[in-house]
Amino acid sequence: MNEWWRGAVIYQIYPRSFQDSTGDGIGDLPGITRRLGHVADLGADAIWLSPVFTSPMQDMGYDVSDYTDIDPLFGTLEDFDTLVETAHGLGLKVIIDQVISHSSDKHPWFEESRQSRDNPKANWYVWAEPQPDGSPPNNWPSVFGGPAWEWEPRRRQYYLHNFLISQPDLNFHEQQVQDAMIETMRFWLDRGVDGFRLDTVNYYFHDDQLRSNPPAESGNWEMATEIYGMQTHLYSKTQPENIAFLERLRALTDAFDARMMVGEVGEDGDRSIEIMADYTRGAKRLHMAYSFALLGPRFSTKHFRTCIEGFLEGAPDGWPSWSFSNHDVPRHVTRWAEHGESREALARLTAAMLLSFEGSIGIYQGEELGQTETIMTYDELTDPPALRFWPEVKGRDGCRTPMVWEADASHGGFTKGTPWLPVKEPQLAHAVDGQEAANDSVLHAYREIIAFRKGSPALGLGKTSFLDLNEAVLGFTRTADEGALTCLFNLSKEPQRLTVGGKTALTGPYRADLDGEVLTLPPNGFAWLEGAVEVTV
Repeated sequence: MNEWWRGAVIYQIYPRSFQDSTGDGIGDLPGITRRLGHVADLGADAIWLSPVFTSPMQDMGYDVSDYTDIDPLFGTLEDFDTLVETAHGLGLKVIIDQVISHSSDKHPWFEESRQSRDNPKANWYVWAEPQPDGSPPNNWPSVFGGPAWEWEPRRRQYYLHNFLISQPDLNFHEQQVQDAMIETMRFWLDRGVDGFRLDTVNYYFHDDQLRSNPPAESGNWEMATEIYGMQTHLYSKTQPENIAFLERLRALTDAFDARMMVGEVGEDGDRSIEIMADYTRGAKRLHMAYSFALLGPRFSTKHFRTCIEGFLEGAPDGWPSWSFSNHDVPRHVTRWAEHGESREALARLTAAMLLSFEGSIGIYQGEELGQTETIMTYDELTDPPALRFWPEVKGRDGCRTPMVWEADASHGGFTKGTPWLPVKEPQLAHAVDGQEAANDSVLHAYREIIAFRKGSPALGLGKTSFLDLNEAVLGFTRTADEGALTCLFNLSKEPQRLTVGGKTALTGPYRADLDGEVLTLPPNGFAWLEGAVEVTV
C-alpha cells in the first residue's frame, strides 16, 4: 500500500494569485505550471490547488457551476493535464479542491431545481416550507452573515445556503446527489489527480427534521458576522449520516492506486479536534483531516499540546493534517506577530515547530517567504464578508494577494497587467529572488527544515510524547523504530535555559546552544536533540 500522504508536506496554491501567464491580472494553470520548480525545490511532496472549476466567482471559485471543467480564467482541461504531467515529472503529487457541500446558483442542477417542486432535480437541494408567518423554517444562520435561508418565489419555499445566497446547499439525503458527486470525483481521478481536499467536509448533511439549533453557552460578538457563533450548530452540520458518505468516498479512492482525501472540518474549539479524530478513525473514512484549531489567534504551549494530544488520543489509528496559514485566515507571522522577536525569527520558529508535528503538514503559498498579511482599503476588496461588514471584518483578501517573485519587476513578477489584488511594498520586501540570494533567508530555512524532516524517520512517522516544561517552551519527543528526536521550541521573546540529561547532541538546522548539559534557546529559538532526552527547566 502506497501511503505517500503520511507525513507529507503539502503546498497550497491559490491559483488566482500564484502566477499570471496572460496579462489579465489573474493567475492561471500555465502560470502555476511555469512555477512548479519553486515548489519542488522547496522539498514539498504535493500541491493542493484551490478551485479552478467553472464558476461565476462570487466566492472566488468556491461556488462551482460545472464540476468537470476548468474556468476559462484559469485555462483549459488540456492546461490542467499539462500541469499534472509536469508536477508528476517533478515528483509532486496533485490534490484538488472538491466543493461539494454546495454549488453555485448558476449550476444547471440548481437552475432546474428552483423551477418547480416536481422536476427531476427538485430534491437535489435543501428546500423547506416557510413558517406560518412566512419566516424561515428555523434559526440556522449563514457563516457569511444573516439567515441561512433564501426565499424562492417559483417554488414558494426557502432553500438552504450555509454560505453566500448564491451558494445553495446540495441535499445529500438524496441518493442521486451522492451518486452524482462521486462520479464527478471519479472524473478527476481518471484524469490523474492524486487526491482531494474536501471543503467543509462536515457540512454535507443537515438534520432532516430541520430542528433549530440551541444557543451557544456563551456568545461571541468579536466580529460583526459572529451571529454564527451565538449558536451550537447541533442540527445544521456534522450529522451522523456524514460517516456513511465518507465511507463511500473512501471506497472510491481505494479503487485507485495511491490516492488520498483530506477533509476541512469547519468547526470551532475543541469540538473540531474531536470531529477530525472521528472522521479519520479506522481505514474506511478520510485518510486525514484538518481544522481551524491552529489557524486562529491562540499561540501557547498549552494550546498546541491540547490540540495535538486531543487528536492523537481520540483517534490513535487516525491521521491529522496541521497548518498555520491558508487562504481563509490572516497569515500567521502577522497573526502571531506579538510573540516574535522579529518577523524572520517567528517565521523560522513556526516552520521548525509545524514541521516537527506528528501528521501531514500544509504550507500556504508565500509562507515559506515569511510573507505578511496585506493591509487592504475598502476599494481594493473582493471578499464578500468584508464588503458586507467592513470595517469590523477585514476579510480574506489580505492573505490572498499575489505571490511575489521578483522585487524589482512589475507587480513582483506576478503579472504584466493589473493584478486582481494589489502587490504592495511590504510584500515586495519578501520576494523570492531576494531570498534566494540571501543564505540566511526564511526561504532557505524552510528548505533546510523540510529536508531535515524528510530525512528523519522520527519526524516523518514517529510517535509523539509531550514533555512537561514551562509555559514558554513547547517540548516533545518523536520516536520511531530507527530512533528518537527530542524537539524543543521557545515560544517567547526571552531566552530560555534548560537542563538536558544524558549524552546527546544538537542536530538539524537548530537555533540553540548546548554547553554540556545546559541548553540555551534564544528568543524564538528551537532545537532538535538526538534521542529521547530528559529535559528539565
